[in-house]
Amino acid sequence: MDGILVIDKPEGPTSHDVVARVRRILKTKRVGHTGTLDPFATGVMVLPVGKATRLSQFLDTGKKLYLAEIRFGFETDTGDRTGTRNAERGMRNADEIADVLAKTDWEEVFSHFRGEVEQVPPMYSAKKIDGKKLYELARTGKTVERKAVRVDIHSLTVADAARLRTEAKLSVRVACSAGTYIRTLAEDIGRRIDVGAHLTALRREASGKFDLRHAFTLDDLEKASSRADALVSIDLALSHLPAVRIPDERIEPTRNGLSTRIRSEAEFADRETVRIADAAGNLLAIGRYDAAENSVQPKIVLV
Repeated sequence: MDGILVIDKPEGPTSHDVVARVRRILKTKRVGHTGTLDPFATGVMVLPVGKATRLSQFLDTGKKLYLAEIRFGFETDTGDRTGTRNAERGMRNADEIADVLAKTDWEEVFSHFRGEVEQVPPMYSAKKIDGKKLYELARTGKTVERKAVRVDIHSLTVADAARLRTEAKLSVRVACSAGTYIRTLAEDIGRRIDVGAHLTALRREASGKFDLRHAFTLDDLEKASSRADALVSIDLALSHLPAVRIPDERIEPTRNGLSTRIRSEAEFADRETVRIADAAGNLLAIGRYDAAENSVQPKIVLV
């Protein structure tokens, strides 16, 4: 069983728990993932299965789309509702906070967070410093200096403001690069208007080309009569990569890791990643194009 499985993660289990359950359901240990979600978060998890586990680096999962709910009034030590209230900023009175939120020009505020921005990774994150995950240090009460990382927020818009005055909650939709911390974004937005903030809900709606339309719940997968039908094929999952077809006599050399010259002038960039297929279009390998040699060199062979 080979391909890409898109799971609609429920609230509660860790990403590791999700992978472990999928392994039990599919009866295979060859299940990976292309990015985690916090236990309280829901939505798209992209899980390579079988041969696809070797191809995770080539999947189109870089751009993320989230629906996030932000509560204003105070921050928490984790940056979300699972944490302990640890800081208030600016207004203390609920009515005063509501007035500030009602008068806020969200378009002006959000304009400061679109494009390339720097974020300091939260202490409660899986990022490692000196071999230790930050959340492991945070649980012992330690705080360490973290370097800011550059991320790209492609779009940031209001999704729902109906509960802004009554519950101080605002839903936003965020399209961003991989590695963006939505909890940090929520905190930074709160600090921008001098009102503490944290996440109360987070749903990943898409990861690259994979979105909720492709997703199965764990229960649906468990009940499926044909679980193989739930998988996105490797060919389709890698369809964003340009393809080159080679003649039959080059199939065996390709499987042995040897490069093949392209007979016609190629339209690939030097060192560009390409799919190498046989004359019928069956995927043989993922390789790179060498402009100087006008050839393709297999990097990962699918045998």
